Amino acid sequence: MSIDLDDDPLATAHERLAELYGRPGFMIRRAHQITISVFQAHAGELGLTNTQFGVLYILKRYPSIDQVTLAKLLRLDRSTTGTVVQTLESRGLVARDVGEADRRRRVLALTEDGDAMLQAVQRKSAGTSSTLLAALSPEERQVFLGLLSRVVAHFEATEVNPGSVDSEK
Repeated sequence: MSIDLDDDPLATAHERLAELYGRPGFMIRRAHQITISVFQAHAGELGLTNTQFGVLYILKRYPSIDQVTLAKLLRLDRSTTGTVVQTLESRGLVARDVGEADRRRRVLALTEDGDAMLQAVQRKSAGTSSTLLAALSPEERQVFLGLLSRVVAHFEATEVNPGSVDSEK
């Protein structure tokens, strides 16, 4: 038995899939996809993902932190963080070394190339926030960011925190 689809299912999707499209999880996932696309449109030529940018950003502000702390600061799981750090290390943007006080601890630092890459990405991606929030008035932007912050803070402060998963290593 086949289902009769329109010639162009996208033309009627909003009407037929309104219940799905209106779900918070669907909209948040879609907003995440859009965020990645906007970041790539601004800085994609540099070959860095949002997550890799986050690693460089944190290492600039917290030189010589360990990988576990980095994972906590980025809200990523350890294996994702390890994969991202390994990728950045292979590109010469991050250096890993054994900790002085604890030889089991892996200490991370930006290399000179990593610092230069961070600066380049920051220059290129400077307009991403305004692009992402362009549909909102200045007042709406403040409200939107405040509400988003409350949702995130609620889950980070409770035992219900669903953990960290990242699909854009």
